[in-house]
Amino acid sequence: MPERADFAERVLAAVEAIPAGRVMTYGDVAEYAGIRSPRSVGQVLAADGGTVPWHRVLRHDGSMAPHIRDEQRARLRAEGVRFHGQRSERVDLTAYRWDGVSTSAE
Repeated sequence: MPERADFAERVLAAVEAIPAGRVMTYGDVAEYAGIRSPRSVGQVLAADGGTVPWHRVLRHDGSMAPHIRDEQRARLRAEGVRFHGQRSERVDLTAYRWDGVSTSAE
């Protein structure tokens, strides 16, 4: 399945490109990788086993999936990402979202 391998490689390369201290949503990664399905991004990351900075990929509203929330929050905080909300459940996407182009945390 070379087509599937290429698909996964594009997703993993997109996630690898996200700078420390920045985030993208699953939809952002899908768009950056040239694929249609944000859900497929999650499937590729789950199958990957952590070779890329998976913690920099969030849900569309800046929240984290419950089963990875604690570790994801800790990793993002270590990179200087701040959370907001009543229980610090969401990343402020306007402050930390990476556009796929800029190279510095603004």
